[in-house]
Amino acid sequence: MALEIKWSKRADQKFDKIIDYLSTEWGIHTTKTFVQKVYDFLDLLLFYPEIGSIENEERGIRGFSVSKQINIFYRLKNNTIIILDLFDNRQSQTRKKF
Repeated sequence: MALEIKWSKRADQKFDKIIDYLSTEWGIHTTKTFVQKVYDFLDLLLFYPEIGSIENEERGIRGFSVSKQINIFYRLKNNTIIILDLFDNRQSQTRKKF
């Protein structure tokens, strides 16, 4: 059973925003490090799809801290891992939208 990863529109937009912010404020090295962490996590997720902690059991949403500032939220659906959102932990926890 081969798993596939798909990004929601929201997650894709948030990822781009984070990259733009990091590039502008922290430089290319920090940006590359963050992007590498995300892709390393996605590679790991393909082999261990239940690695994240359960955030919303009813909806089957799991979360994982990619860095101390950013969590990734995802859901398993059939043979697909759907990346739902990236959340900046410095924001209010009530702003999580999933």
